[in-house]
Amino acid sequence: MQVDDFLERWGGSGGSEMATAQSFAIDLTDLLGVPRPHVSDKDGDFLDYRFERPVTETHTGRKKNRRIDLYKKGHFILEAKQFAAPDTKDKDTLEMFLEKDAPKQTGHGKRGTPKFDDTMMKARNQADNYARAVARKDGWPPFLMVVDVGNVIELYADFSGQGQGYNQFPDGNRYRIYLEDLREPETLDLLRAIWTDPASLDPSLKAAKVTREIASHLAELGKSFEGQGHDSETVARFLMRCLFSMFAEDVDLIPNRSFTELLIKLRGHPEDAEHALAGLWGAMDKGDYAHALLTKVKRFNGGLFKDPSALPLNNLQLGLLIEAAEADWRQVEPAIFGTLLERALDKRQRHKLGAHYTPRAYVERLVTPTIMEPLREDWRDVQAAVQRLAADGKDAEARKLVSDFHAKLCEIRVLDPACGSGNFLYVALEMMKRLEGEVTALLVELGETQASFITVDPHQFLGIELNPWAANVAELVLWIGYLQWHYRTHGQAAPSEPVLRDFKNIRNGDAVLEWSGRTPRLDADGAPVTRWDGITTIRHNVTGEEVPDPAARIAVYDYAKPRATKWPEAEFIVGNPPFIGASRLRDSLGDGYVEALWSAYPKMPQSADLVMFWWEKAALAARGWNAKTGKGTRRFGLITTNSLRQTFNRRVLEPHVNDPKKPLSLLFAIPDHPWVDTQFGAAVRISMTVGAVGNRVGRLQTVRSEAKERSETDGRSVVFDHQIGKVFANLQIGADVAGAKALSSNKGLAYMGVKLHGTGFVLSRAEAEEIKTLDGTEADAHIRDYWNGRDFATIPRDVSVIDLFGLPEAHAKSLLPNAFQIVLDRIKPERMENNRKVYRDNWWIFGEPRKELRPALKQLKRYIATIQTSKHVTFQFLPKSILPDATLIAICIDDAASLALLSSNHHVAWALASGGWLGIGNDPRYNHSRCFNPYPFPSLTEDQKTTLRALGEDLDAHRKRQQAAHPKLTLTQMYNVLEKLRAGETIEGKDKEIYDNGLIGILRDLHDRIDAAVADAYGWPVDLSDEEILLHLVALNKTRAEEEARGHIRWLRPDYQNPTGQQAAKGKTADMDLGVVAKIEKTPWPKTLPEQIAAVREALTEMGEATAEQIARRFVRARAGTVEPLMESLAALGQAERGEDGRFAA
Repeated sequence: MQVDDFLERWGGSGGSEMATAQSFAIDLTDLLGVPRPHVSDKDGDFLDYRFERPVTETHTGRKKNRRIDLYKKGHFILEAKQFAAPDTKDKDTLEMFLEKDAPKQTGHGKRGTPKFDDTMMKARNQADNYARAVARKDGWPPFLMVVDVGNVIELYADFSGQGQGYNQFPDGNRYRIYLEDLREPETLDLLRAIWTDPASLDPSLKAAKVTREIASHLAELGKSFEGQGHDSETVARFLMRCLFSMFAEDVDLIPNRSFTELLIKLRGHPEDAEHALAGLWGAMDKGDYAHALLTKVKRFNGGLFKDPSALPLNNLQLGLLIEAAEADWRQVEPAIFGTLLERALDKRQRHKLGAHYTPRAYVERLVTPTIMEPLREDWRDVQAAVQRLAADGKDAEARKLVSDFHAKLCEIRVLDPACGSGNFLYVALEMMKRLEGEVTALLVELGETQASFITVDPHQFLGIELNPWAANVAELVLWIGYLQWHYRTHGQAAPSEPVLRDFKNIRNGDAVLEWSGRTPRLDADGAPVTRWDGITTIRHNVTGEEVPDPAARIAVYDYAKPRATKWPEAEFIVGNPPFIGASRLRDSLGDGYVEALWSAYPKMPQSADLVMFWWEKAALAARGWNAKTGKGTRRFGLITTNSLRQTFNRRVLEPHVNDPKKPLSLLFAIPDHPWVDTQFGAAVRISMTVGAVGNRVGRLQTVRSEAKERSETDGRSVVFDHQIGKVFANLQIGADVAGAKALSSNKGLAYMGVKLHGTGFVLSRAEAEEIKTLDGTEADAHIRDYWNGRDFATIPRDVSVIDLFGLPEAHAKSLLPNAFQIVLDRIKPERMENNRKVYRDNWWIFGEPRKELRPALKQLKRYIATIQTSKHVTFQFLPKSILPDATLIAICIDDAASLALLSSNHHVAWALASGGWLGIGNDPRYNHSRCFNPYPFPSLTEDQKTTLRALGEDLDAHRKRQQAAHPKLTLTQMYNVLEKLRAGETIEGKDKEIYDNGLIGILRDLHDRIDAAVADAYGWPVDLSDEEILLHLVALNKTRAEEEARGHIRWLRPDYQNPTGQQAAKGKTADMDLGVVAKIEKTPWPKTLPEQIAAVREALTEMGEATAEQIARRFVRARAGTVEPLMESLAALGQAERGEDGRFAA
């Protein structure tokens, strides 16, 4: 088919999507001269290249069957829509009826309308979802094509093979191919390559080749100049001015080829080169007339041309410069150019120029989850909000929302605290520029006519780098990368002057240690102590590997007043800190530096690798994040050695990940990944971690397979297995127990015991009996038996306590004068010295009398108790007469079935996972707010209740009976031996005596029967592992939380928690009396529209599917009428799906 025939046939198409998409695609393949797709009525036929390719999407646990309009494995996904031209006249029903021909459909509506933009965006989201679905088996296709049949083809690409995010291809200016563009041979070649060899379109392939060639020329030049006696720094700065001039002429910042032509002219008389180049660069610094080019040039400034001096050149050197200038500098890949340029300019590293560098694909693998995923989540929220505003006719508000997002994007700070030559910063810059392209495109579509004066630029990308060469290169790399994107975005429109600005965004210095002064360290003979310089290497004469140069020695220093370096504030931290193991720290950095480091970071374990100091600082910054003010760090992502999982480094992670008040979550982790050590150019193994504040699930990627050969640009091809769940400090996935929500069904039943704040309240048995005799029967309610954790676990002390809670001071004195006098004598003097007013004013009452606990115990004769911190998690009944101490947790239930449920392995595994660890023995801590309140108890049948009650009574009676028969037998001893018995250890000596006295074999049988009965109650297999149990329990907690959000609460003590017995109507939370103990917690409804969109999406994802009313009930002051339009906007953009009965699915 010829182009004219194709355009004539499809230029005016306006039929329905199904009627035209396949015909359009067939004609397009004929035009391109590539094979036509297969057509099949069977789902299993021709899956690699066909129309209507079946695919299964999985959303929040549910599977949905879909069909891809056109799919070619390893090449593309094509999603087609059909619109009519904007001037198409709508016909009313009568007009269509009177026409002779059957009425024609107009597909999805008219082009140039808000509906067109929404549908194209939805198609893009659909294609994204399809790519995710096929990736599990076929891998990620490099291209997505979104087609408005007969009008435009939108191209999106991701060459990573890892689904790191499809971006407009090749950029925001050229990603749309209109029908008329097919007249251009380059356009046909581009589409033909997508069908035949999409990998050839990866721009990094050509860029890597060009970049290596340029770097080798620069290295030869550097070597030549240094051979003439010029110092390295002067040579480096001269070459940096040269290479920027080469770049400037290729992007028309100075006249095209003017610098190259100047070098060619100078070849005949090289003695003029120094003066000519210095004059040119002086003019570029000030924006003056450049005599060497016979034209006025732009003002560059920025520090690069502040010193315009040049070196004298000979013909050989001019020849090398000309060869470098002839390269296409628009194709230079900044992500790798920095590393190669750093090596070329530094004579200590020049011999490593041919060594491997860190592939760009590896860098993107960390930058994407650290920076781009949260920014794109924000952007999706804005897109949905814009859809809502546009649908409501609020175009000006929609434009303002996008404009505000753009302004925010242009102020985001990214910090690399070990930036090297800037490859991480450049990749972050490029990916944010791609996002900016989408933002500005939407502004244009919304009718914005005023050009924006702000843009994503180098001032946002901050770096700290110890090596001054690398720091200078990093700054240059960012500017070259930025200007490349400027011209891709704005065509030939020149940037504002000065072209370069000295933002001082790259700081040359130590990223972890600062000091007030330092002095050389001397040995016992007064000679200077030296070490390897940490940079200079040589090739080993046997292995050929890079090793430290023994001749490259520098002084070891002692540091005065060392302190931790303060990092600049940034929303995102990303980078690749230096790899030095703890055992090599002194050899690599010197004793003085290491001692200063430990002095500045006293909490850091001395067994930690150097990279962990960066991890510690980044984690602290992330835990300080405040979303409302934007202060702190939103996410950080760092490369570490793969020993991060080992105990000596894990000690740094665990306090952050396990903090009970403000924990850090690992949102993304790869425990073991190939990498290239930029210092030695050698292959190493690393870990990637991305952290953020909060209790959140993460994504764990583990290498399933890894190619032996490596690509220059992409490194080793790696295939990952993906898991979603709680990522722990050992970089393993597990159940997100910490993310479980407290259930209303459990509230108001578990409390910590009382805190006395004065031992004078405690009475011996004799003292208690004497007070009861003197004060009469009134004393019985106030002289209480008193247990703490030791009484529970070992042998009770047989003590009582004076409990005057509920009695005013005067009443207590008159009612119980003898008891009151003891408290007056023993407690009041101590309390009067207390710095808390409430303790002084209420001196006769316990410091923490637990007023909420008392009504919960009032109607019971017994309650369940456990020790807050103990080696073993055990439960038993205590009589109501015993007042529990703060080391005990009282669970106000008297049903033996509940005792059995709590004593089961299911609940103990939950308690061990959700509670903390405390004390010298690192014993588990039963924190009732985490261990009991969120725990999802099973719903029991009457038969199950009967069975579990009998087992609970038997368990409680058995232990108490054996302890009564053997007064020195303790609960701790019994469970120590039970633990050994289960581990298969030999029971002998003292343990055999405990085994016999406690009848531990029977105790084990009771627990085994309880575990089996509880598994039956849940409907789960009896042989689940602890991890499987936790996964089941977390899922059940989520289900119960969803039920409670709809008003269905499974009370554990309904007579106490819900005394009116009122139930909720289906799908609604009834206005029932939940009591003080069972209020459903609600989140405040956000103020801004994008935040509301994000809240609705998060709630919908958590619930799976819901109505607007059910979503609204999760928030304070949210209305279903406000929520439903937001859900409709999500559905319009393919971010949610409308179901039946007003329900939406994530």
